[in-house]
Amino acid sequence: MKPLIELDSDKLFFGTTAIDNRSRVTLPRGVTVVIGANGAGKSMLADIIERGRNFRTNRIKFTGIDHPVVKKVEFADIHSLRGINAAGYYQQRYEATMNDEVPTVAEALSAGYDLELIREQCELLSLDNVLEKRINYLSSGELRKLLVATALVSCPDLLILDNPYIGLDVDSRRVLDVALEHLVSTGVNIMLIVCDPSDIPNYATAVLPMVKMSVQPIIEVSMPVEQLRDSLMYLFDYAIDTARLPRPLRVDDEPVGEIVSFNNCKINYGPKVLKESLSWTVRDNQRWALSGPNGSGKSTILSMINADNPARYRSNITLFDSPRGSGKSIWDIKRRIGYVSPEMRLYFSGTGKVLTVIGQGLIDTVGGFVKLKPDEEAQAALWIDLLHLEELADRNFNTLSAGERQLVLLARAMIKQPRLLILDEPMHGLDYGRKRALRALINYFAARADKPGSCYPMSLIYVTHHFEELPECINQYITL
Repeated sequence: MKPLIELDSDKLFFGTTAIDNRSRVTLPRGVTVVIGANGAGKSMLADIIERGRNFRTNRIKFTGIDHPVVKKVEFADIHSLRGINAAGYYQQRYEATMNDEVPTVAEALSAGYDLELIREQCELLSLDNVLEKRINYLSSGELRKLLVATALVSCPDLLILDNPYIGLDVDSRRVLDVALEHLVSTGVNIMLIVCDPSDIPNYATAVLPMVKMSVQPIIEVSMPVEQLRDSLMYLFDYAIDTARLPRPLRVDDEPVGEIVSFNNCKINYGPKVLKESLSWTVRDNQRWALSGPNGSGKSTILSMINADNPARYRSNITLFDSPRGSGKSIWDIKRRIGYVSPEMRLYFSGTGKVLTVIGQGLIDTVGGFVKLKPDEEAQAALWIDLLHLEELADRNFNTLSAGERQLVLLARAMIKQPRLLILDEPMHGLDYGRKRALRALINYFAARADKPGSCYPMSLIYVTHHFEELPECINQYITL
């Protein structure tokens, strides 16, 4: 393996936080995959290589490159592209009267980029007509590929992609892999940060494992990739004892026939009609898998169920046996739903402590203006114990890694053990061990609800591009 970067410090610092590097690792040219559990330090290592290599404490040397250009891309970087208020984005995308103020991709990028170069990179990534779209109409897959396109314009010597596959359907992932292989053939070096062995691509040059803020010896990819993936399972030792699941503070066992019913509803996202007529009913205690390619309308439909989308009030939708116009408020609906989505993680404004963020799931609010009651704090503490989040309990939410944030938001959605649990790509950013454990927990919810005489009914809508992630309790399917 030809060397690219020498990490020649026993400890690598980012601010006051250190990563142990006693192996004195040398990263090769080509494609290096950094892999480890959530919180292992993968993203911090990437930040050090991108921005901390000139610090006196970090001896990092690029071999044969005098002035290396390093670009790191992560999904949260979408905030740097929009040029609009971050907190307003999540709601604005559904407010037609506000969308005239949202820039197109071309308008947002025109000040800092050569648009023709951007267009070339977009074509490479199969992003059609993306420059003409308003930014808040892009799907998560389109956003991810757009970020890669903007990074490529600067012709980086090293392109770092943090969890590049999450949010991509099978076809989009294939397109990204083809584009990355092409980039490698042109001399671009790539570092992929992943937390699941299945994300190691066939074209990887080397794998760098990380364990609890410590860099392990690098592994040259000389064996079949499947064998290599199996050898890395030791990194993901995590389990949830479902027998310790707390009793909910409030049990919602009011009889319900139809949890959700769409009756010949038109589904549109801005000017784009995604489905002329949708009829779909979720009955009590049914567990549905909702699937479809990026941009097919899955998240739009879920936003209508969760009363985030104004289109819900002009559509023939029944929620919890209550049709539109029945007098039920948004909060009457939300108190019976637990909901997590990729957009929620991106635009979640909670900056309080982890215990508070989880506990606020009991009251469907965000922010420090509502103080948790003692029993709500106690319930949040039980969930922290269940999910092994003790070391994070007193940390601010915005200091967590992406995977840690996702686990906290899942706890926030499940803490009230809702009548309807909506999980839109719930495994985003979670490592292999946590995916496996969360799937077991969801199956436990379902098995408990199915017991004769159970007072814990639960309906489920689960969205994923990866069918191997589906819990076994899923028994109904709809594809857009």
